[in-house]
Amino acid sequence: MRPADSPLPDDVETLKRLVLARDAELARARAEVSSAEALIAHLRLAIEKMRRELYGQRSERKARLLDQMELQLEELEAAAAEDELAAATATAAAGETPVRPHTRRTPSRKPFPAHLPRERIVVPGPTTCTCCGSGRLAKLGEDVTETLESVPRRWKVVQIVREKFTCRDCEKISQAPAPFHVLPRGFAGPSLLAMIVFEKYGQHQPLNRQAERYAREGVDLSLSTLADLVGGCATLLRPLYDLIRTHVFAGDRVHGDDTPVPVLAKGKTDTGRAWVYVRDDRPFGGHDPPAAVFFYSRDRTGDHPERHLHGYGGILQADAYAGFNRLYEAGRKPTPLVEAACWSHARRKFFVLADVTTKARAKPSAVAPLALEAVPRIDAIFDVEREINGSPAAERLALRRERAAPLVADLEIWMRAERVRLSRHSDVTKAMDYMLKRWAAFTRFLDDGRICLTNNAAERALRGIALGRKSWLFAGSDRGGERAALMYTLIQTARLNDVDPQAWLADVLARINDHAIRDLAALLPWNWTPAPTSLAA
Repeated sequence: MRPADSPLPDDVETLKRLVLARDAELARARAEVSSAEALIAHLRLAIEKMRRELYGQRSERKARLLDQMELQLEELEAAAAEDELAAATATAAAGETPVRPHTRRTPSRKPFPAHLPRERIVVPGPTTCTCCGSGRLAKLGEDVTETLESVPRRWKVVQIVREKFTCRDCEKISQAPAPFHVLPRGFAGPSLLAMIVFEKYGQHQPLNRQAERYAREGVDLSLSTLADLVGGCATLLRPLYDLIRTHVFAGDRVHGDDTPVPVLAKGKTDTGRAWVYVRDDRPFGGHDPPAAVFFYSRDRTGDHPERHLHGYGGILQADAYAGFNRLYEAGRKPTPLVEAACWSHARRKFFVLADVTTKARAKPSAVAPLALEAVPRIDAIFDVEREINGSPAAERLALRRERAAPLVADLEIWMRAERVRLSRHSDVTKAMDYMLKRWAAFTRFLDDGRICLTNNAAERALRGIALGRKSWLFAGSDRGGERAALMYTLIQTARLNDVDPQAWLADVLARINDHAIRDLAALLPWNWTPAPTSLAA
């Protein structure tokens, strides 16, 4: 590098080279700074994750902080890559040999999935030696560089040609039978139907937006046509919905919850409800597959859960919704349900009062010291539960009685002692009463290893509807709500079993009309085996 105090040359070409060298030097310095910032952000994120693993999740603010740090790291990594590329370009323009003074640690790339089809492009090798010019070359090997590529969606029309033949003797016409259609007189193939249904209910894209996107791609499908296709698929797939519902209520324990769903009415929108019941035996080592069944109703009266759970006599893990109370009564037939409360709902009431960050953004208000003390007490119980998640029910029960029971007993003694000192109008009092009035339901997990500590399984199942409301705004009618419940059941059950919902729906729609009704269970997500051709597609 040229010394700073040396005189500048008079030659224009030399000056240009100096300017290019200075630009390359600045670009390399900028790349080093960006790489250092990305490294610092990476280390800070790793430290926070290690603290969280060592000491547990002390507050929900930590989770939001980690999300923010990961987003910041993503931006810094992108900026560092951009600066490194600019430095390499500037160095090449200056005619210098690129030397990397600092190497940014990047994550190692996993190999591409084996099921993806490979397109082999062979670059012709030299015909003569690049050194001596001899034509006597022998192949030594080859280097393969793999690049992941995505091909935009391509539409096609499948023409099935049926030839006609006439008999020279009897003059009768012979022809192969008409092809199979998923829907009567249908023109859409099973893959197209699965895509439309999954986009609407799995990706929350209303049919009008799908129609607009298809039109831009050169395929004109009207809104009414798409609606007819969705309605036909719902009718065709209803037997699978009935099988999943039977499977869910055959379990020893189900999670139950509901969420509001706006429904279009005359000149307004009413508030309907989407109900979900989830069977997931994996937390206590069960081998039966998980599943979720959805229902729709126009209101939130207690008659609906009574109808949904008619004939069921197991454990209901739910919040403190009053509509479930009649299910726990002793005179219920066939047997009363066993109530198991959700500790996440109870913790939330204390956490809202102790959330310093939220209160700082809102109007100034004092943080409740008792709520601030209740949150870590409850978190200690959650820490025990995380360690035993997935263990058999008997093992979970033994560890709970050994480690969690003393924490629960201390929490009850502390709350009852503090409760008598508080006003009945205090927010902390309401949070304590929520637990103390239902203490038998909250502590039932100490007597049964099958019971979970929370109702988060049902909360996760409803998350898609909560997010989708911002996209599709409301259901068009009660029939639309019932149809949505059917489709949500199929899609959510496929996700719970780690099955691609769209690929599964496409294969089921192609096979269900010709499938034996007695063996319909073979098409359920946990029994379904994808064909290799489906994976390649």
